[in-house]
Amino acid sequence: MRRAYPEAPAVGVGVLVLDQDRLLLVKRRYEPDVGLWTLPGGLVELGERVEEAAVREVEEETGVKVELQGLLDVLNKVVRDEEGRVKFHFVIVDFLGKPLTKEVRASPEVLDAAWVELKRISSGEVSITPTLSQLLSKHGFIKP
Repeated sequence: MRRAYPEAPAVGVGVLVLDQDRLLLVKRRYEPDVGLWTLPGGLVELGERVEEAAVREVEEETGVKVELQGLLDVLNKVVRDEEGRVKFHFVIVDFLGKPLTKEVRASPEVLDAAWVELKRISSGEVSITPTLSQLLSKHGFIKP
């Protein structure tokens, strides 16, 4: 499936993994939002349940094993080019998760992976994606 200029929206998953006052984040290697921090996640594979995809993607990108605690939100990520055409369209199913392991190992799919304190995100010290900012503000993890 083509990610850029797709024929239909792609279904993605993300997991907000909380460990006391820290979140597990990854720095994006690919468009959209290259170089910004966000939740670990990725696309759902054909025949895969969204819950399975969420657990798999967190471990693939960060090495951290998680247990899902429930559905957090469903967000849309639509990016248009200069001519107004849809360049990217993702429907992202985000879960809340708890870590079963805590050692982080960034995969080649991401630029980096780390536990990041919420206060560093709130202060703007850590550059996050607009979608993550929206999610964290909406659910009271940071102030808008």
